[in-house]
Amino acid sequence: QVQLVESGGGLVQPGGSLRLSCAASGSDFSIYAMAWYRQAPGKQRELVARITNRDITDYADSVEGRFTISRDNAKTAVYLQMNSLKPEDTAVYYCNVIFTLAIGKWEDYWGQGTQVTVSS
Repeated sequence: QVQLVESGGGLVQPGGSLRLSCAASGSDFSIYAMAWYRQAPGKQRELVARITNRDITDYADSVEGRFTISRDNAKTAVYLQMNSLKPEDTAVYYCNVIFTLAIGKWEDYWGQGTQVTVSS
């Protein structure tokens, strides 16, 4: 059974930093990509950052230059370093992992979400 365990959310002042972590376990399949999404109250879930199995990264325009996504050496954990946080970054952040089941077939899983609140 696939499990995604997130940690690292919390309350931080504007301009501060947080680091989110997500560890994936329980699958025999290789990971195609790992990503972080967020959902603020009353808004749709949006992609924040993604990293592929070839270490190709992409970011939402709103976080480019402030957030950095990375993976551990085993490539089963993903991190999101968030710097220069703004109140508009406040949201529940979700880890998403896509596994490759076969050629042309993938399956994704979601973490439980971790709250990030940016407020003075």
